[in-house]
Amino acid sequence: MSSLGEEIKDWIVSIAIAVVLALGIRYFIVELYLVDGPSMRPTLQSAERLVVNKFIYRFRAPERGEILVFRYPRDPSRDFIKRVIAVPGDTIEIKDGRVYVNSTILNEPYILSKTRGDYPLATVPEGHIFVMGDNRNNSEDSRFADVGFVPYELIKGKAILVFWPFSQFKALP
Repeated sequence: MSSLGEEIKDWIVSIAIAVVLALGIRYFIVELYLVDGPSMRPTLQSAERLVVNKFIYRFRAPERGEILVFRYPRDPSRDFIKRVIAVPGDTIEIKDGRVYVNSTILNEPYILSKTRGDYPLATVPEGHIFVMGDNRNNSEDSRFADVGFVPYELIKGKAILVFWPFSQFKALP
C-alpha cells in the first residue's frame, strides 16, 4: 500500500510543479494573444494568434518599428496591439498623409494605405511611446485622446511570432 501512496504523492508533486512552471512562464516570459480586428492589416490579420515576449521590456525600452501589446489606457481590461512609431524625446507629426518622426518622413512599407488626417507636432514624453496601427485609417491609436501617449507601465510585451494559422507562421520585427 505504501508503494501506491508514494506513486500518488509523486504524481501530485509532478502535477503541482508543472502547474507552477506553466503559470510562471505565462506570467513572466511569454503569453499567447489573439488578434481581434483589422487595425494591424496587412501585417497582422484578425484571428491570427501571436506569441508575445513579456520579459524583454524589463531589460530595455521599446524601439521604433516593434509591434507590441499594451493595456488600453481608458479600459485596462482590454489589450491593444500596435506598432511603435516614436519613443521618448522623439517629435511626431502627421501632415499631408505622411508621418514625420524627428522632422524626417517615416519609411512605412508595412502600412495598408496613406494616413488620413493630420496630427500636430508633439514630443513624446519620458516613459511613454507613440503607437499606430498599420491600417492607419481603421485604427484607434495614439492619435486619439483615449489612447494618447502610452505609458511604459501599460505595455505587456513585444509580439514576436505569428503561430496560427500555421500557413501564416512568421517572425515579427
